[in-house]
Amino acid sequence: MTRRYIKLNFTLLSASLFLMGCGATSLVSTPVENIDAVPLKVSELTETQKKTWGHADLITDTIPGMSVDKAYKEIIKNKSGKTVIVAVVDSGMDLEHEDLRDVLWANKGERPNNGKDDDGNGYIDDIHGYNFLGEAYNEQLEYVRMLRLNVGDASLRAKARLKLDEEYPKALQNKQQYEQIFQVVKNADEAVKKELGKDSYTKKELAGIEAKTEKMQQHLAVLTQMFSYGDTISTVMEELSEGITYFADQVNYNLNKDFDGRTPVGDNPYDLSDKSYGNGNPKNRVDTESHGTHVAGIIAAKRDNGKGVNGVAKNVKLMSVRAVPNGDEYDKDIAMAIRYAVDNGAKIINCSFGKSYSPNAQWVYDAIQYAASRDVLIVHAAGNDGNNLDNPDNPNYPNDHKYGGSEFANNVITVGALASSYGSKMVASFSNYGKQNVDVFAPGDGIYSTLPNNTYDFQGGTSMAAPAVAGVAALIRSYHPQLSASQVKQIIIQSGLSSKASVIVAGDPSSATTFDKVSKSGKMVNAYNALLMAESISKGKMTLNNNTK
Repeated sequence: MTRRYIKLNFTLLSASLFLMGCGATSLVSTPVENIDAVPLKVSELTETQKKTWGHADLITDTIPGMSVDKAYKEIIKNKSGKTVIVAVVDSGMDLEHEDLRDVLWANKGERPNNGKDDDGNGYIDDIHGYNFLGEAYNEQLEYVRMLRLNVGDASLRAKARLKLDEEYPKALQNKQQYEQIFQVVKNADEAVKKELGKDSYTKKELAGIEAKTEKMQQHLAVLTQMFSYGDTISTVMEELSEGITYFADQVNYNLNKDFDGRTPVGDNPYDLSDKSYGNGNPKNRVDTESHGTHVAGIIAAKRDNGKGVNGVAKNVKLMSVRAVPNGDEYDKDIAMAIRYAVDNGAKIINCSFGKSYSPNAQWVYDAIQYAASRDVLIVHAAGNDGNNLDNPDNPNYPNDHKYGGSEFANNVITVGALASSYGSKMVASFSNYGKQNVDVFAPGDGIYSTLPNNTYDFQGGTSMAAPAVAGVAALIRSYHPQLSASQVKQIIIQSGLSSKASVIVAGDPSSATTFDKVSKSGKMVNAYNALLMAESISKGKMTLNNNTK
């Protein structure tokens, strides 16, 4: 998976470490127009709330969730709905996961593992989706590939060269710094465990140690600082280890101009007519390729089965389309993946990926328009660079506007990420934003969901906000199947909760603005409101404001 689109909010630790050794059908937003009057939640979330906050209700819980639990309790209840196929164009998913295997799409026209294209759709053995990456996993970023292969015009390659010259040394330095910090923390942790004669210890126990040597004094200072980054030292060390892996991947693969990750696939990724590639196994290849599994669980992990998590939507069949590597995705793969999903019955496509360079963007634009012609909604993550996407210096692909004056398709909704703390910090520090080019915001920071091998954990990013919205879209299309993709998009946008609260963007207190200015709608997605509005639209009781694309 393109790890830029996983929240990797690894704070570089202070230099002091190194110095030391380193019934009503009215919408909620109608009677409660001014949600800025909602009291701020000052207490820490409980462990249960941390795992479910995206489903909470802002008015009741003072947590900026999507009112999913309220929607099930007061609207959906025991109503049956139509099954909706949701395609997850991502890194592949764990098809045997206990919380996902019962909600997988199955291609009824295909017989498994016989090496034949039984249904004649052009893809062999595509039982649960398709894999456009073959056995490839690690990849370069697009602008690095462009330099290696001389793709794109001279001015674009010159820009790419400047970027690589800036980013590679930075990644190498970060990798070395994280490795040094990890070793310092590890040494301190081992010394304190030996001192206490215990395998684990609390912050209080740490504070009770009397340092008898200068070295122990340094160890205590290091670990005391680490407790400000996590509840346990093992948690902090795990995060540091993830940081080392992240920067090592940048140095070895993503930013390595000499690396070629496409060889195992065997196609020409810059030739759209070269279509006979990939295979019918869209499962993740390694455990660290967890992104697609996490995204899938947010959308539709089996609800109320006593395991793991509840997805946003029931009545969903998940189609796995593996097209996003650990690096930047290829335009060809994304275009092919969108068309595959559309042709095989998906009504919603989740796209939790993106990049800053797209030499064949038109291929993807054409696929988006193809999806629009077939009434398919595309939900896209806004990206995790903390950038204003309205600034032309911050390109983000794919998009639905081609950097022109208007949108060329009405079936794409772009989603920014919310954090769990309502108020000034509710825009996730990593989330991109934009009054013109981001449509809505939804829960995306610290989201608990499925991971490979029947495990569960927290991940964060606009990659997690997009599937939350895809889940809401699936609920609407399940209970109101007569509504079009463009209507579903507008319902999600127009039914959200508005706020003019002052918020910090990009994690920078000096970059404060108001929430209504960080997206086109100025709203937080709300499943309860969306279902009420969908019902009113379906019954002809109200009409949508079509001035908002």
